[in-house]
Amino acid sequence: MPKRAGRTRIPWTASVLAALAALLAVLAAPPGAASAAPAVRGESRPVYSYERAIRETVWVDTGIEHSAPEGEDRAVRVAVDIVRPREAAESGRRVPVIMDASPYYSCCGRGNESQKKTYDEHGRPVQFPLFYDNYFVPRGYAVALVDLAGTNRSDGCVDVGGRFDIRSAKAVVDWLGGRARGYSSRTGPQTATADWTTGAVGMIGKSWDGTIANGVAATGVEGLRTIVPIGAISSWYDYYFAQGAALYDGGPDSLARYVQSPEAQTNCQDVQAELADGAPRDGNWTDLWQERDYVRAAGRVRASVFAVHGMQDLNVRTQHLGQWWDALARNGVERKIWLTTAGHVDPFDVRREAWVSTLHHWFDHYLLGYDNGIERAPMADIERAPDQWSTDPLWPPRSTAATALHPAPGSGDGPGRLGTRPAPAGSSDSFTDDPATGESDWAASADRRTPAKAAFTTVPLARDLRLSGSSRVRLTVTPSTTSAHLTAVLVDLGPAVIRDYGAKGEGITTLTERTCWGSSTPGDSACYRRTVADTARVDRTVFSRGWADLGHWAGLDEQQPLVPGRPYTLTLGLAATDHVVPAGHRLALIVAGTDAGLLEPADTTPRLTVDLSRTTAELPLVGGPAAFARATAGGRPAAPDGGGRTVRTPTALVHLP
Repeated sequence: MPKRAGRTRIPWTASVLAALAALLAVLAAPPGAASAAPAVRGESRPVYSYERAIRETVWVDTGIEHSAPEGEDRAVRVAVDIVRPREAAESGRRVPVIMDASPYYSCCGRGNESQKKTYDEHGRPVQFPLFYDNYFVPRGYAVALVDLAGTNRSDGCVDVGGRFDIRSAKAVVDWLGGRARGYSSRTGPQTATADWTTGAVGMIGKSWDGTIANGVAATGVEGLRTIVPIGAISSWYDYYFAQGAALYDGGPDSLARYVQSPEAQTNCQDVQAELADGAPRDGNWTDLWQERDYVRAAGRVRASVFAVHGMQDLNVRTQHLGQWWDALARNGVERKIWLTTAGHVDPFDVRREAWVSTLHHWFDHYLLGYDNGIERAPMADIERAPDQWSTDPLWPPRSTAATALHPAPGSGDGPGRLGTRPAPAGSSDSFTDDPATGESDWAASADRRTPAKAAFTTVPLARDLRLSGSSRVRLTVTPSTTSAHLTAVLVDLGPAVIRDYGAKGEGITTLTERTCWGSSTPGDSACYRRTVADTARVDRTVFSRGWADLGHWAGLDEQQPLVPGRPYTLTLGLAATDHVVPAGHRLALIVAGTDAGLLEPADTTPRLTVDLSRTTAELPLVGGPAAFARATAGGRPAAPDGGGRTVRTPTALVHLP
């Protein structure tokens, strides 16, 4: 029977209980947070006007002095563009701050649509890139976008993860907490205070921005309650090198020139020289890399961490996530994780509605103090296939255990075997480094012996086999020349539909229609182009990889020339992942030399002989050795599949914002 039109009446008791619940949520919040907008059912609501919001710029003193070419020392101030609720300021309510510190606001833009900051004729900020301001300011937050030192309207120099970078953002957190000085202009004496904030700060950002969040958290700065690093670096050495092997052309000095302001280009020749001299392309560990290694300082992190990463990110590889995550776990940091199957892509463009909702609840809890249960929700959300997600209460799962698998010789022209039984003494396999081939070529020929790689596969699996975390491969190899690079990859041999991470969008397609997330003004729209998964049908998937320079077998302090004919042992770390090899598929380990498009070649082109009896792969298997035994029980060797498609990696990589 149809319902009558008209107003639905809510029982008096229900309305009273709802109001009481909202009041209790406010009263339960920590000091300062209770002044923010009240929650309804533990969630902040858009009760403030975005159109009337206060928009201003403050220049914060970083505590660094830098000498210009003329010789005078000048205090370095960084520009902070702020948007915050006017009604909260007028009523004396103090609000927390969501902060994104970035070098990209004028050179390159942020997000899938490369949004840049814009200003009116008086220099007041108009457009704040990304949706954070549109969505969160009406809900009782301020949003602060920081120009890192040497970029856009900030003083100082770009030093790519060093003291200028980190103190740019840390000083702003200190200013918001009343511990640093801010000014109403770039050079003037008039001070600006942050008496409108609770001092609770959450940092967020993708790529370099998320890296800054990691670095600032590693200082232990007071007031930083949470960080949300997306595709972020945890150690800058590992961005440019993989165990001594060079990964990208150029170095941090060229990246600094890419983002710096015209003033910095003129005034920062000394910093440019320090970056060039401190980062030689030989892969040696230097003091410059020591300063930019945030993993070693993970014990200082007080903030909670919500980490997001694309498992096929070949720009900021998941090694950064894995080592950071493990260090945080060892130090008992509260944390949450999302893993997507895309490349270097923001979750806003992978799983938009769920992302905005989850981020909303995360900030409500850690910045406003609302008891909404987000910290008790499953720790991990993992994309298994395009738009198909699973959750885990703990990541990696508690039953995960490092499981030793051994490569062994095969028969005829087929691949070697991969199993739990070590190879007989004296067993070996050889390949010749071919810098023109890479992981997609090797995976495509996994079932055939080819000159450029050695491949080892399991039998077809009787059950699904899940790898969760970081792997490592201990190799003993004998080179024929004085230098050599090594690559190891894990491959799922079997058909699948995946996000096409090797395509231009790295797993997404951007459409023309838009969806809106918050309030808009004529100069700052809350509406963004919708995205969908860009998929590919493949016959095999490379899902983890690692690289190394054999000349650094003894450590990263110094590259050593190799003695041809002498065996060397090296443990090669593979990037973190969470991948299920389905029943009927096979797991493959491939060992090769230069990974084309990802690794710079060595000085020579060696032939490498792998001692299989002294080679072991330690894989993080959920269920450990017993799970592998069950998955491979009764299996028979597979017939070669004769080819098929593998997603090809880009032929060259550059840093992507």
